[in-house]
Amino acid sequence: MGERKIIHVDMDCFYAAVEMRDYPQYREIPFAVGGDSKQRGVISTCNYVARQYGVRSALSTAKAYQLCPQLTVIPGRMELYKQVSTQIREIFSRYTHKIEPLSLDEAYLDVTDSHILHGSATLIAQSIRSDIERELNLTASAGVAPLKFLAKIASDMNKPNGLTVITPDKVQQTIDNLPLEKIPGVGKVSIEKLHQAGLYTCLDVRQYSYPELLRQFGLQGASLWKKSHGIDHREVVVERQRKSIGVERTFNENIHSFEQCWQVIAQQLLPELERRLCKASPNKQIMKQGIKVKFADFQQTTIEHNFQVFNAEDFYPLLKEVLQRQKGREIRLLGVNVMLKPAELARQLCLI
Repeated sequence: MGERKIIHVDMDCFYAAVEMRDYPQYREIPFAVGGDSKQRGVISTCNYVARQYGVRSALSTAKAYQLCPQLTVIPGRMELYKQVSTQIREIFSRYTHKIEPLSLDEAYLDVTDSHILHGSATLIAQSIRSDIERELNLTASAGVAPLKFLAKIASDMNKPNGLTVITPDKVQQTIDNLPLEKIPGVGKVSIEKLHQAGLYTCLDVRQYSYPELLRQFGLQGASLWKKSHGIDHREVVVERQRKSIGVERTFNENIHSFEQCWQVIAQQLLPELERRLCKASPNKQIMKQGIKVKFADFQQTTIEHNFQVFNAEDFYPLLKEVLQRQKGREIRLLGVNVMLKPAELARQLCLI
């Protein structure tokens, strides 16, 4: 089997870039898209000017204003971003049908079998980026590699508006030099533990005792060992089956009582959840229903019970049960969700 050719395309500060394209006055100033409430808002994305002040996505708007008092924050236009994302995906489909979207602004493409541009993954990645810039007036960064995780890392190496190609003969050398925090899925807590064990790069992991890695880090240790040896057999998954559907709401002012919570769930969250469920599974077949609650102290709790068919009334006793954990705290977020029955299982049950 020959080497695979995988491209990871990642739009540059996507939501903010769309707004700067449509409103050029935002380009030269610190600018972000997100919740504009200083008490409750969260930054979705920001431009590179704002990043120089330490502003980042997922940062609270209040913290962002502390770092950069002159920051301009506007609410997002999600429908527009979805439309642009569809246009980007249409560009991808000119080059391959093996596309795995990760979000609105990034995707994996497998171009191993593509004959376009002489089958050169590098030329295809360049062409995709040119198409996006010419047709949509937006920039994208891309990484090309024989392995999925490496293509994703490569797309971040030359941002914004860059292309990084890791050829098969450079794979192990590139991996050996990678700091472990660059590996997708390695977070702050993990990195501290890895550093305590003297592990800083993939080369460190490669030279470490495998049984000791498993003992200290379990499944993550096994995964890091594989990646450090250049092993990543994951395919580009074209059709990812949806596993769950959820709707949630963060409040501008905290709520407290069961009655307030049930009013929000019954009148706002459940109608939207049911609408989305009917699109994904017209017969409303599910495996679980659940509720998520985030308290004023930012502690979060969830509850799930097994149900075969969606029923809005089943959320009532679930809410009663989950609020037993409230302990006098106010509530800043409520969410409802269902876990979908796998399509194959649903079909089998229909035949019984």
